Amino acid sequence: MVLIGAVIPAVFNTFGGQDAGGFFLTRAFEGYNHLVLVALAILVFAMSYRWWSGEVAVAVSRGEWVLVSIMGLIAALIIVVLHPQAAALQADAFAIKDEQARKAAFEAFFRFHMPIRSLYMVNVLLGIWLMVLKAKRSLRQEGMPA
Repeated sequence: MVLIGAVIPAVFNTFGGQDAGGFFLTRAFEGYNHLVLVALAILVFAMSYRWWSGEVAVAVSRGEWVLVSIMGLIAALIIVVLHPQAAALQADAFAIKDEQARKAAFEAFFRFHMPIRSLYMVNVLLGIWLMVLKAKRSLRQEGMPA
């Protein structure tokens, strides 16, 4: 949320315009997508180890698997399908010199990009839900009301 409210506008103001800032943010989100893949892999590995250990205290609930699976599917959809298409639309818009055509291309890009931003936010909310689920389970195991 800080990224949307503070960092993105600062990038456009610092890099001297829409083109340079836009290309920088595209590269930044590609890096962020790689970070998401690494974090997801670590999370799945840790959950698999907990499941494999067979210990009741660290057992993985069905809810955890469902949430992480949904988060992985959303991340895959963004990374494999939507982000490359958005980056191509953005590059096309930057390449256009005619002002009217450029404006129409950017409108198409922003319309296409809106669901991507929404999916990022859904994944953040699912991650928060996963942490709440784990915290409640930990508290229950310690005998505290959750």
